[in-house]
Amino acid sequence: MNPLYIFLAIGIWAFFGLIIANKARKKLGSGVSEFYIGGRKAGGFVSALTYAATTFSAFMMVGLVGLVFDSGVVAMGFELIYILSTVVLLFVFAPRFWVASKEFGYSTPPDLLADRFGDKKVGIVSAGLSMIWLIPYASAQLMGVGVLFSIFTGGTISYMTGVLLMAVFSGVAAIIAGFKSVSWTDAFQGMTMLIASLILVFFVFNHFYGGAVEFFSTISMGSPDLLSINWDLQMFIGMTLPWAFFAVSNPQVSQRLFVSNNIKSIKRMIIGFSIFALIYTIVTTLFGFSISNLVGQGVLSGSVGVADEAMPVLLKNVPTILALITFTGIFAAATSTLGSLILTLSSLGTENIVKPLKPEFSEKKRVRIGRFIILILLAACVLFALGRFDLIAVVSVWASGGLLVAVPSFFAAFFWKDATSEGVIWSILVAGVLTGALYFSGFNPLGVWPPVWGLLTSIVTLVGVSKFTQSDGKGETFIEKVREGVNDHGFK
Repeated sequence: MNPLYIFLAIGIWAFFGLIIANKARKKLGSGVSEFYIGGRKAGGFVSALTYAATTFSAFMMVGLVGLVFDSGVVAMGFELIYILSTVVLLFVFAPRFWVASKEFGYSTPPDLLADRFGDKKVGIVSAGLSMIWLIPYASAQLMGVGVLFSIFTGGTISYMTGVLLMAVFSGVAAIIAGFKSVSWTDAFQGMTMLIASLILVFFVFNHFYGGAVEFFSTISMGSPDLLSINWDLQMFIGMTLPWAFFAVSNPQVSQRLFVSNNIKSIKRMIIGFSIFALIYTIVTTLFGFSISNLVGQGVLSGSVGVADEAMPVLLKNVPTILALITFTGIFAAATSTLGSLILTLSSLGTENIVKPLKPEFSEKKRVRIGRFIILILLAACVLFALGRFDLIAVVSVWASGGLLVAVPSFFAAFFWKDATSEGVIWSILVAGVLTGALYFSGFNPLGVWPPVWGLLTSIVTLVGVSKFTQSDGKGETFIEKVREGVNDHGFK
């Protein structure tokens, strides 16, 4: 692929993206709430697309395609469990997060934990956990785009050029106007990636197979290995469990539950995301099946060295215009997710670390610090991406596995009045250190993967420590206020 075509396609996309970001900047109000959560003014359409675009990233069109290429139907099952569990969790937690945010003025998920348990240290520990584990996940977006640039152009555009280009675009969108800029460009990028993937899948069906029916017949008859279960139970649980609780564990998506203007927008967000997620997941997994079959039959030119190269190899075998549209869609998806991640991490840095330590700092000063933190975070992500430590899908699951240890604290916040701040702090610290040590050592005690041990340790520590420490007594009031707010807004 001629690099000029790629730069032209990215340039056109960036032009429209920057127009949207600049328009958002003109509507940006002052203060932390405006910069990080858009003043809680997002409608249902924008809420749904910013949630979807933040969730679906390079993991899908590069990482998940590669995982299905390598593992077949079991990887599709892994992702479908994520969608089902996310929809269930959203129905349970979305109205509660929104009501609590509206009632008590929270800007970040750690704000919620710190206030609910009456201890700023809870917010600091929770924010610290997120900042440690989300750097690898954010870097996975850069890795996906870097691989795409390198393989798609045959090395003419280097891996690092792709990484740096994406880092610049994500940083500019986040710095210009905070959440308003990110959410508006999310809506634009969400539509870009969905439309691009649909166009490509229809082309693959018709060009390589002669239609959808022939595709499914070919896969079932010609590639039966793709339809077999080739993960053992422990691997499936270890990969799936972190993803199943993604909606609660990952602050970049749970923070999106604060941004809607009313409860109707929350409902529309859940419905819109569910539809988007199902379509995008099915389409993405179909790419994995088709590439595996076509490479195996020698139909596609080029070889897939590692699974993450599967999608770039497909794009080298389709018409240039279609390849560019799809390439731009993947670039948009990854840029959107990275922008959301660094904006959320910036908010955790200013609101849950800087603010407790320097309460005299004004909101205006904290927003300035937040913009500086965005630059630091991007630099850290670029450095991590240099290492290319593992497959994108695996790095993403690692990050969610580390964040999984905070999930019991959110359940306790809304459903257990006797949970204590000490219980929350120690559950996150002990389980977080254990999970990290197991991941990086490669040790799976009894064959059980790190996130399972981390979640069990977090639950036991939270319950055990809470039983031997004193609650601040706020739990019952908080839980009752949230419950009344959910009922008052008609969200049963």
